Amino acid sequence: MSASFIVARDPQAPPPGLEGAVAAVGNFDGLHRGHRGVIARAQALAAKLSRPCILLTFEPHPADFFAGRTVIFRLTPPDAKAAQAARLGLDGIVVLTFDKDFAQSPARVFTQEILHKRLRLSAVVAGYDFRFGAGREGGPEFLRAEGERLGMIVEIVDRITQDEEGSLEAVSSTATREALERGDAALARRLLGHPYFIRGVVRHGDKRGRELGFPTANIALDPANRLKHGIYAVTIEVDGKVHQGVASFGRRPTFDNGAPLLEVFLFDFDGDLYGKEVEVAFYGFIRAEAKFDSVEALVERMRVDVEEARRRLAESGAATQGE
Repeated sequence: MSASFIVARDPQAPPPGLEGAVAAVGNFDGLHRGHRGVIARAQALAAKLSRPCILLTFEPHPADFFAGRTVIFRLTPPDAKAAQAARLGLDGIVVLTFDKDFAQSPARVFTQEILHKRLRLSAVVAGYDFRFGAGREGGPEFLRAEGERLGMIVEIVDRITQDEEGSLEAVSSTATREALERGDAALARRLLGHPYFIRGVVRHGDKRGRELGFPTANIALDPANRLKHGIYAVTIEVDGKVHQGVASFGRRPTFDNGAPLLEVFLFDFDGDLYGKEVEVAFYGFIRAEAKFDSVEALVERMRVDVEEARRRLAESGAATQGE
């Protein structure tokens, strides 16, 4: 993430560098191809006005808040959303806490007190289905009227059915989650317009991979993550460099059937990753997790998995070493 990209949580005034910003507003989980239509409109407007462009979003996900627990398989938790927003060329992200007070506030409080007075936005861009305020009373027409009243430009993006990559009919956060729950990382990549990825800190494991000749970087995923257990062709970014690899996500049934863990074997890499924050991108599903009759059988299959992952990554054009 660029050092110039600004991340702000519940700012009481415009963060320095984001004064008079144009904001693309929404939950934007996944920042998929459909979301990018709203973001592109905001960026075009910001360029026209010579203003910074930001993503304005909410945490926790409203569905999680109303359920009182984590129920949504998040495609882009806050850190991942910020990373992808930066890649899309935005200048920053502002995250507002979605709590009881926020949920019960009238729509006009959001437009007048937050968008206008607190963040001092010059313009707001939202999708045709954006709803806000207590009881979801606020919508596109209300937002337009509030923009006129407050002297704030408002643009509403109608439903987009196609982009440069083709039809958007099947594109949604829900469809992407369902693809990942089936292990279809390739479909998820087409829906998102970028590989599904997770960010996390490498933790110490039981060193079993090293003993088997396949040392791994171990990362615990959010308990709400419902990615299908199995073996994947992946890339992993470490200290700004991208390496290819193969990953296992699951419970290790051959050994302990323990808590789900992501274990990534990096190709042609020798170094200490413990404690480092990494990003793992999923390019293809190789096979489901399986219990092997012996360690030798598992190791033999792992060698096959490595070659299959190399092939899948070559076909996908996955970049390495920061390319």
